[in-house]
Amino acid sequence: MIVPAHDEERTIGRLLDALCAVPGQLEVVVACNGCTDGTASVAARYPVTVLDLPEPSKARALRAADEVAQAFPRVYLDADVEITADGVARLAAAVGPGGAVVAAARRTMPRTGVSLPARWYYDVWEALPTVRSGLFGRGVLAMSEDGVRRIGALPEMMADDLVLSEAFAPAERTIVDDVAVVVHPARTLRDLVRRRARVTTGNVQADRAGLRTPEARTTPGDLWLVVRERPGLALRVPFFLGVVLAGRFRARTAVRQGDFTTWERDASSRV
Repeated sequence: MIVPAHDEERTIGRLLDALCAVPGQLEVVVACNGCTDGTASVAARYPVTVLDLPEPSKARALRAADEVAQAFPRVYLDADVEITADGVARLAAAVGPGGAVVAAARRTMPRTGVSLPARWYYDVWEALPTVRSGLFGRGVLAMSEDGVRRIGALPEMMADDLVLSEAFAPAERTIVDDVAVVVHPARTLRDLVRRRARVTTGNVQADRAGLRTPEARTTPGDLWLVVRERPGLALRVPFFLGVVLAGRFRARTAVRQGDFTTWERDASSRV
C-alpha cells in the first residue's frame, strides 16, 4: 500500500485506522510530501513506514515510496478516501497472473453536506461514459508488478490518475464492483471550480505530451447519451457545462504559463 499525503492531517488517520485493522496484513508506506501540518506525526502512530519528503510533489512521493516498498501487487491510495483492508486485499487479488494488470474499486460519492450546485455537477459527471469506465477519480488503484514497472517509465504528470488509466488497454484493466471506495466530493461551488481548474490544467499537460486518447474526452455525444439514458439530468447538464467552463477560465493563466506544478486544492472535502 502506497499513500502519498500532502497536508492530510485531518484524513490520514481515518484511512490508516482501516488499513491497519488487521496488523501485519498489509505493507503500508505513507509518503508525506511538503507537509506543513502534522500529517507525518499522525502517520507515525501506526505500524507503517513513513517518508517525510520536503518537496510537495505527488509524483515524486509515489516514486520514493515505490523505492522503499517490497511487496506486490501494489496498491496506490489517496489519503482522503475511505476503503477497508478487506477491500484492498480483494483489489490486489484481481491483478497479477491470470488477472488484470490494473484494478480499481467502485466509486461512491456521498452527497451529505454538498451544496446543491456541486451535487448537480457530480450527478452529471458520474453518469458520463468515460467516468463510469475509466480508472481515474477513484482514489485507489491496484497494480501487478508488470504494471508498476510500466508506470515507472511515465513522465511526471499533474493528471496522474488519468495518465495511469490511459497507460493500460481496456483489456488490461478492471473495476471490481464488489469493492467500494468512498471519494469525498467538493462541497462548495468555489472548491469545485478549483478542482475543475486542476483537471483542466492536467488535461492540457497530458494532451501536449500525447498521453490522452480521444476516448478519454467528454464529447457532446456523451452528454446527449447521459440525457437519453437519464432524462431527469437534462436541466443539470447546462450547469455542468458552466462549471467546466469556469474551471477552464480559472486555469487559463497556469495553462498559458505552462505551470503544471501548482496544485489547486479543494479544502471543503476534507472537513
